[in-house]
Amino acid sequence: MTTTSAKTPRSQPRGGRARAAIAAKTLRTDRWWFAPLITVVGLSAWVIYATVRVFMHKWYWVEQYHYLTPFYSPCVTDRCVEGSSHFGQFLPGWWIIPDAALTLPFLLLFRLTCYYYRKAYYRSFWLSPPACAVPDGHESYSGETRFPLLGQNLHRYFFYAAAIISLINTWDAILAFHSPDGFGFGLGNIILVGNVVMLWAYTISCHSCRHIIGGRLKHFSKHPMRYKAWTGVSWLNVRHMQLAWITLGTLALTDFYVMAVAAGWINDLRFIN
Repeated sequence: MTTTSAKTPRSQPRGGRARAAIAAKTLRTDRWWFAPLITVVGLSAWVIYATVRVFMHKWYWVEQYHYLTPFYSPCVTDRCVEGSSHFGQFLPGWWIIPDAALTLPFLLLFRLTCYYYRKAYYRSFWLSPPACAVPDGHESYSGETRFPLLGQNLHRYFFYAAAIISLINTWDAILAFHSPDGFGFGLGNIILVGNVVMLWAYTISCHSCRHIIGGRLKHFSKHPMRYKAWTGVSWLNVRHMQLAWITLGTLALTDFYVMAVAAGWINDLRFIN
């Protein structure tokens, strides 16, 4: 006795066996759709907030304490307020140009090509597939073999750019230990430093960084320093997903705090000067 098999392209991968002809889309009875839904909501909310803030062109610099939000670092347009441009102003101040146009595109591409984020938006926004044992939401599957997904292979190069940008954010955090009376320390400093620490953890936990440190070695015993560094990066790499979300939170928190202080909504809580 034989059973009829489904022949639709959606239910049958290229070169694979036909899917059994069952009425249900999937036999999973758990809430498999919850994780993709939360990812869509979370990423969409962050992108909307970040886009609005980037094109507000205000409330990004606190002159008194040298607080600069990472969304505007480095500020390189001729619209930047005095003191916020640490690397010059060489771009025109058109509203469509972000004040941090030198770094934001590379940070966006670094995150878009990140292995975890690829998994996240493939499953949530593209439904390809939305979950294990759930059919793909597309008629066919070609992987990352066509434009624009071929650009995913450039992730290792965007990692280098992200590392340089993390150095810039570190410099911003150091400059923020400033007050009218010299050295100063406040809640804003804690937030800025915490954000930088998390950004570094996310950046060096990248799979490309792990390969750069420990790749192409035949014997770890002959390279003890690289092995130790590789072990540390591997420990972070296991937590790459958590760090990806944590840094979205710290970036938004840092930006909102600097905005609130710059706009005069709140006063910075000072511990020293």
